[in-house]
Amino acid sequence: MNWQETLDLLEKGLVRSAVKENGKWVAQKEVKEAILAAFKAGELKEFSDANFPGFVDKHNLAPRRFTPEEKVRMVPGGSSVRRGSFVAQGVIIMPPAYINVGAYVDSGTMVDSHALVGSCAQIGKNVHLSAGVQIGGVLEPVGQTPVVIEDNAFVGAGAIIVEGVQVSEGAVIAPGVVLSKGVPVYDCVNERILGPGEPIPPHAVVVTGSRPASANLAWANGLGLQLRCALIIKYKDAKTSAALELETLLR
Repeated sequence: MNWQETLDLLEKGLVRSAVKENGKWVAQKEVKEAILAAFKAGELKEFSDANFPGFVDKHNLAPRRFTPEEKVRMVPGGSSVRRGSFVAQGVIIMPPAYINVGAYVDSGTMVDSHALVGSCAQIGKNVHLSAGVQIGGVLEPVGQTPVVIEDNAFVGAGAIIVEGVQVSEGAVIAPGVVLSKGVPVYDCVNERILGPGEPIPPHAVVVTGSRPASANLAWANGLGLQLRCALIIKYKDAKTSAALELETLLR
């Protein structure tokens, strides 16, 4: 496939930049390579029409426009969905929000104000991305799996999920939690630390925490300084409302 065909297929949801194979998410290198080829082929253009006045971007990556027939509700006020991203029926995009190239946002999902869905990120069905959520993009290296948020997950306001972290179905990420490769996740229920690259388990309730500085930072430990971590404090019932679960747990 050339880059034009790939962008068209991405927008239709017929190809994806990552797919789940045998229970594991795998990056689709050829798709990501085509996206990079589109950047290389693109030339800077000023979008001077009434919809995008004064904006400059690659001519072949113009923001998408939606019609009522597509059943995507993009509320006026500064949001943008870039060419080459898929947005399913029933998605709500509150302003201002941004969905980047190669992203996949499935049906029934809410992308709230000031939320970012980064390049190639995979967002499942009925996901709630609260205000200020940052879902990082992973376009390069092409073999690296992007951030994945599976069906029915809830991501609280201001949470940051980057560097290919995966959040499994039905998990609840509390407001302000940061998940990256460098932030350890402590499963307080099962008394273990999640391994490198291990997804947040299904239906886990994750809150922000802190831990002592490492042993070789004696000066920091002497001052009582703490490093960021994340804590799984409960596994919710699949039928329990994520919002009610957080309200109860965080009081």
